[in-house]
Amino acid sequence: MIDLWPLIGIAIITVGLALKQNTLLVILVAGVATGLVADIAVMDILSTLGQSFTQNRYMSLFILILPMIGILERYGLRQRAEDLIGSMKKASVGKILMTYLLLRKVTNGMGLNIGGHPSMIRPLIAPMSEAAAEKSSPNLAEEKRQTIRALSAASENFGNFFSQLLFIGTGGLLLIKGVMSDNQLDVALETMALWALPTAIVSFVIFGIYTKIISARLNTSPSIEQVTAQEEGK
Repeated sequence: MIDLWPLIGIAIITVGLALKQNTLLVILVAGVATGLVADIAVMDILSTLGQSFTQNRYMSLFILILPMIGILERYGLRQRAEDLIGSMKKASVGKILMTYLLLRKVTNGMGLNIGGHPSMIRPLIAPMSEAAAEKSSPNLAEEKRQTIRALSAASENFGNFFSQLLFIGTGGLLLIKGVMSDNQLDVALETMALWALPTAIVSFVIFGIYTKIISARLNTSPSIEQVTAQEEGK
């Protein structure tokens, strides 16, 4: 009979994320639990986790980025971003998000990773978009605010996911190259990157249309003042 206990880590991750618990804590608990049911010594588990933690360069960047963003926000980064957009007469949610999306795709194509939810969306793009919306609706309803934040996060997803293969040195493209070479399919990296371009363009157009639809809904839905006036009228 197959022993399925070592798969308990999958169940822990599924339940933990479904309950919206701390992601890093859930993963650590799942890793330790999996090691224990697999009869791995506690010190070996901790050694493996520590080695993976220190050798993963992305985790090192994560450690550096979060405190830096926190300090910048503490000293008014979000407020400065909102003030900047407030001073621009023609700024709108759509223009800000489409500009960021285009910048994200172009820099991805050059092999530069300048975006990210913690480093760009939360401290800059989302506050700038909210400030642009507040120009036409000073007391922005909470539902509208949350919609704008979600749309800002979506711009990062569209910008990164659908353009990360535009650069010939990216890990995903190299992985595809390796798999195809193992199956005797010789395709140049430049060719694969070129075929990733239509996806990047189409995703840009789709997000532009989606942004227009959401912006139109935001402009037509009642503001706090209108809702208050209607309630007082009743």
